[in-house]
Amino acid sequence: MTKIESKKVTVPASAADVFNFLSNTNNIERLLPTDKISNWTSDGKACSFKVQNAYQIGLELTENTPNTNVRYKSTAGTPFPFQLNVTLNEVDGKTEAQLLCEAEINMFLEMMVKGPLKNLFDYMADKLTTQFVTA
Repeated sequence: MTKIESKKVTVPASAADVFNFLSNTNNIERLLPTDKISNWTSDGKACSFKVQNAYQIGLELTENTPNTNVRYKSTAGTPFPFQLNVTLNEVDGKTEAQLLCEAEINMFLEMMVKGPLKNLFDYMADKLTTQFVTA
């Protein structure tokens, strides 16, 4: 099992707000690099997108723990099975968040995708911190 963790970030919002945001898959698109994603679809409970020069990825919500954990799993057609967990911990009205991917990837594919996936999850974590900033 391959594990890939994003950096920990602090989101300027309550854990409830972050949980609600992440519990709607329509919002996942706002965390992805728009120049590297195409064919986006979402129904609020599952989403799908194509990564530039790579694969079609599907995510669906699974068991969540309100205000502490949002879990997604890969859907049929995704090149390898994985789970993506976002842990949330509220501290002084802000939320510490981190993404953890657990994937079943063979060693050859792992060498090719681990670095790009780490970069993607760090990017998503950074984008999460900007979703609750008010003007």
